[in-house]
Amino acid sequence: MGRILIDLPDEQIDDLAALGEEQQRSRAAVIRDAITAYVASNKRRPAVDVFGLWEDRKIDGLQYQQELREEW
Repeated sequence: MGRILIDLPDEQIDDLAALGEEQQRSRAAVIRDAITAYVASNKRRPAVDVFGLWEDRKIDGLQYQQELREEW
């Protein structure tokens, strides 16, 4: 496990300490969980990003593909 040094405002440190006490966990554990949740919610999922990209187009996908192939 690696270590990292970050600067946090006193208010955030107090909030982390309060959460840790409430959950009977260390501040480090609370921070790790917060980072895990943040990374998971911000990860790019390519399949989701492109799903439905052509839904507003009024063209048959297979026909479009065949027309492109005929150009070559």
